[in-house]
Amino acid sequence: MSSQVLVRQKKMTFQKWVRVLAWRHFIALLAIAFALFPLIWMASASFDELGKINTQSLIPQYPGFGNYRALWSNPDQPYWLWMRNSVMIASINAVLQLAIGATAAYALSRFRYRGRKTTLMTILIIQMFPQLLAVTAFYVILADLRESIPFMDFGSPIALLVIFAGGALGINAWMLKGFFDSIPSEIDESAKIDGASHGQIYVRIILPLALPMLAVVALLSFIGTMNEFLLTAVILGGNQEAITLAVGMRQFIETDFQENWGAFAAGALIATLPVMILFIWLQKFVVSGLTAGSLKG
Repeated sequence: MSSQVLVRQKKMTFQKWVRVLAWRHFIALLAIAFALFPLIWMASASFDELGKINTQSLIPQYPGFGNYRALWSNPDQPYWLWMRNSVMIASINAVLQLAIGATAAYALSRFRYRGRKTTLMTILIIQMFPQLLAVTAFYVILADLRESIPFMDFGSPIALLVIFAGGALGINAWMLKGFFDSIPSEIDESAKIDGASHGQIYVRIILPLALPMLAVVALLSFIGTMNEFLLTAVILGGNQEAITLAVGMRQFIETDFQENWGAFAAGALIATLPVMILFIWLQKFVVSGLTAGSLKG
């Protein structure tokens, strides 16, 4: 009798699992397959030496490492120069946006002054408009500035970094401001009683506590700069020695008679390595921040 009850309980448990959990596992597997399919397709194309997208399949028809060798041996398409430019510009831009955004967010979070709400609302409204609308304005501004400020000229990475740094006052400052608001202001008051200035409070207290969100902002800034194409093409397109990876790799597929999708896929696959390395390095900060936030009472 007891064995029959156990069998029924096992059957009920399995039926409950099918009814409650099976569809969740199915959706999760479907989402994973949907996310991994482009990566698998790109990896397959990178090892297919035929280099034609219309004949590409999940299994390379002509497997080999020719596409990867092409990235090293073609002087007209210096892939590793583009990679170096991308990593340098993205790294510097991440630091600049982090410094400017965190400073602005601290001021918006801790200081009370006339026009503060208007500033916050303006930042939020500006984010509603796509960056595409500002390309013409940036072009006109640089055309006027290059006469008086030589380094603010087309083809200059400094000009591109100045434009990118201005974007730190947008969504980055808004996200960091929300995180700074969650840090109790009593900590600031205690530090002031001990004689700490606003600068000391910001550097020694606020920034260490906000390290998880700073890591997220730095990661997003780095990824956004690595992937940015339109504005970078407009500013740096005339200087082939300074263009980034997103702009330079277009040369692999820009004409119908010279399309090389194999080399393009190989370059795109290698381009994911800096982002993966940065994500793995910052992951511990993000995870620790999420864990601390879940225990916050």
